[in-house]
Amino acid sequence: MLESYEVWFVTGAQLLYGGDAVVAVDAHSNEMVAGMNASGNLPVKIVYKGTVNSAKEVTATMKAANNDEKCVGIITWMHTFSPAKMWIQGLQDLRKPLLHFHTQFNKEIPWDKMDMDFMNLNQSAHGDREFGHITARLRKPRKVVVGHWQDPKAQEKIAVWMRVAAAWADSQDMRIIRFGDQMNNVAVTDGDKVEAEMLMGYHVDYYPIADLVAVQDKVTDADVAELMKVYEADYEFADDCKAGGKNRGQVEKAARIEIAMRRFLDEKGAKAYTTNFDDLAGIDQLPGLASQRLMADGYGFGAEGDWKTAALYRTMWFMGQGLPKGCSFLEDYTLNFDGENSTILQAHMLEVCPLIAEQKPRMEVHPLGIGGKNDPARLVFTSKPGQGVAATVVDMGSRFRMIVNVVDCIESKPLPNLPVASALWVPQPNFEVGAAAWILAGGTHHTSFSYDLTVEYLEDYAEIAGIEFVLIDNKTTISEFKKELRWNDLFFHLKKGF
Repeated sequence: MLESYEVWFVTGAQLLYGGDAVVAVDAHSNEMVAGMNASGNLPVKIVYKGTVNSAKEVTATMKAANNDEKCVGIITWMHTFSPAKMWIQGLQDLRKPLLHFHTQFNKEIPWDKMDMDFMNLNQSAHGDREFGHITARLRKPRKVVVGHWQDPKAQEKIAVWMRVAAAWADSQDMRIIRFGDQMNNVAVTDGDKVEAEMLMGYHVDYYPIADLVAVQDKVTDADVAELMKVYEADYEFADDCKAGGKNRGQVEKAARIEIAMRRFLDEKGAKAYTTNFDDLAGIDQLPGLASQRLMADGYGFGAEGDWKTAALYRTMWFMGQGLPKGCSFLEDYTLNFDGENSTILQAHMLEVCPLIAEQKPRMEVHPLGIGGKNDPARLVFTSKPGQGVAATVVDMGSRFRMIVNVVDCIESKPLPNLPVASALWVPQPNFEVGAAAWILAGGTHHTSFSYDLTVEYLEDYAEIAGIEFVLIDNKTTISEFKKELRWNDLFFHLKKGF
């Protein structure tokens, strides 16, 4: 999916230095773009769109980017002094994410050879500040990357932004299907769907579970048999789930549900969905196995009607395509108070994505004790150790707030009587401060979690979306965090009044 997109590279200059200078600028830009594309560090192809030398050229390029579905963002670089007034209209028109790359063609100053011709042609230190002023004056959301274009560190920062910009493009037509409504009386998982579509592109639709049942009824036994072969190849099976076992039929019914859900979502063009265990009429069991496997393939999921988490999971999965460690929907399940070793067990009734599993998942069937349905199939595993980010988006009434907590996943103890997938983590900076800060910020009990993504990805996304971003990590103190929340309240209140 990332390979279907491109990022445009636009170089700023002017005609003051003559046509020969523009030719040199163009040659340098082409070499830079070719070199970065060949580096192997960038997940999205860069396409050089030429040097812009006037307000008319700037505006035409920005409008063209808006109308090109393959273009997910613009990288700008000022090779020479590019007068910022000529960028005003184009930047105001631009609706795609913007990255300002502060670099230059040559890596070092040619001390012995530098003359006025070189000075006139190589003025990125000058031109990028002019451009930086106008983007600041226009309050244009953008990412600034500083470094030489051949430096892997600079390229890595551009790669992060590319993944985020592509995920932003993916979210602009994100249809989210809700099978059933919100869980009764739950506040944090609900929100303003109109505002979410205006800001983030989410289109949330309700469908009764009966519509899914109608698709399920058309799934053939042959379809189920083919999917069962996939299950047996990918997972270990408990003895009672193997052919001839007493719970084999429950796994087959789970497979039938998965096939139906995939067909339904694909037919509707949906990238994410929610379920509700209070609304399962006509379904044999809670579709936990289906949700686990659908998440692994990039469908966003949220439990109990949590459409915001479903959308965020899809976005985080999209950003992390091709990265090795995985992501999942998770829920704060229960607490383990043990002084400085206190932890939070992350799980759910069933729906945890196998991408985060440390070992090969095991297919099992057990009673659920909630929902009033038959015993559901599920994949049982524990997550791998390592650092990750847990994120959520909540509706604060006046704006959406993204809350991100850096967490350290540790090895979990066996849970012989709780046959679900789970993760065990310590929120940074420690259990007490991390949990308290999350609660103070109004965070959900559901999160979208990733081992591969860093804070930078999510901060870039919030910047593009224009939503509030708060971070809980090793630097967090409750006193300063409270102040940040209050300052943010004031900022967004004033912003809404502009």
